[in-house]
Amino acid sequence: MNTKLHAVTDRNGRPLNFFMTAGQISDYTGAAALLDSLPSAEWMLADRGYDADWFREALEEKGIKPCIPGRKSRAKPVKYDKRKYKRRNRIEIMFGRLKDWRRVATRYDRCPTVFFSAVCLAATVLFWL
Repeated sequence: MNTKLHAVTDRNGRPLNFFMTAGQISDYTGAAALLDSLPSAEWMLADRGYDADWFREALEEKGIKPCIPGRKSRAKPVKYDKRKYKRRNRIEIMFGRLKDWRRVATRYDRCPTVFFSAVCLAATVLFWL
């Protein structure tokens, strides 16, 4: 069983919202699901998996500037602020801290619902208490 966890974090790397998809599903599915729950922000940092024209347009409609590098297969390169993009390590640090919880890192739970609840519990304890 394979799953992919999508997260929205604040500027300090604290998780605000999670969405879980099957591992073989594209990142666009997670992007579409989390789009309505995005808080008001000036910038959105994301990795190449979220590079889509429709997602960039949706972010700009919400008044958010996307800082997403273009996919390697993109015909016309996309400009992004490389300096701001370096701050995306906070998101990776957040995922690393979640994996400090053995239950999350080793994926003991076969049921996705139980695993997702363990992720939410870990995030609450680590970042909000």
